[in-house]
Amino acid sequence: MRFLNPKTDFAFKKIFGSQQSKPILIDFLNALLYEGRTVIEDLEIIDPYQAPQLQGMKDTFRDVKARITGNKTVIIEMQVLNVLGFKKRVLYNLCKAFSMQLDSGQGYDQVNPVIALTITDFEMFPDRPKVISHYQLKEREDATDYSEDDDIKLVFVELPKLKKPLEQLETVTDKWIYFLKEAGSLEIIPENLNEPATLERAFQIAQLSLLSREELDIFERKQLFLQDSRNAILKAEQDALQQGMQRGIQQGLQQGLQEGLQQGEKQKAEAIARSLLDILPIETISQTTGLSVEEIRQLR
Repeated sequence: MRFLNPKTDFAFKKIFGSQQSKPILIDFLNALLYEGRTVIEDLEIIDPYQAPQLQGMKDTFRDVKARITGNKTVIIEMQVLNVLGFKKRVLYNLCKAFSMQLDSGQGYDQVNPVIALTITDFEMFPDRPKVISHYQLKEREDATDYSEDDDIKLVFVELPKLKKPLEQLETVTDKWIYFLKEAGSLEIIPENLNEPATLERAFQIAQLSLLSREELDIFERKQLFLQDSRNAILKAEQDALQQGMQRGIQQGLQQGLQEGLQQGEKQKAEAIARSLLDILPIETISQTTGLSVEEIRQLR
């Protein structure tokens, strides 16, 4: 038994964004946004997943978006590569979704809260050990909320920071994060992940054997694209490191040569000074060789 890698955009949207995924997405969001509490009782998946066609594949996949209890909108994004400007992109997409809610003539009181749930396969905040981070508008000194509705909120889930092994997973939140992180490498559904039932259902949807030919082809292409992108970034880093090393070696050679010449000149001056110690006054020797009076005294 093999499973889709939930980290790919295709697999993520198939598991969490299809019509049959509604109970799965409710439990998933309650776990990641509200620590497993039943805050979200119902939701509507906006632009649900449809079986893709190969033609136009580039435009087939978008973030999973849902309208949840409290008339809030949640934008869910799975990001594997740490690209330049990613933090600002997340903030831009959140603000755009918040600002584009009103039609002409509607009042600002009709603007509803928006939550950006971003799941990363890299560490966005290396200095913070927390797996899940919540950000929202607060007063700087006393941390009071800007509004009671938490109009805009950013939630980040950093998969690499979950260090717990399978047998130590206790909370439903840890189990969902483990599923995202490891499902693509598993060959069976572990007993520890049989509950909740929605998690087991997510495994069932992710089975590779249930994909259509078109879906399997796209999944494989996405995997190759992801691997190529990682390799491109790795090569760029290696090239930059190699260029830096070469520059360092060249600078080191130049500096070493310069220091060597300087050292040779000093040794030559000291030899001349020794030969003049019994002939000329120290001050005259200093003017002749460039050595200080104290250096010549030490030679004597």
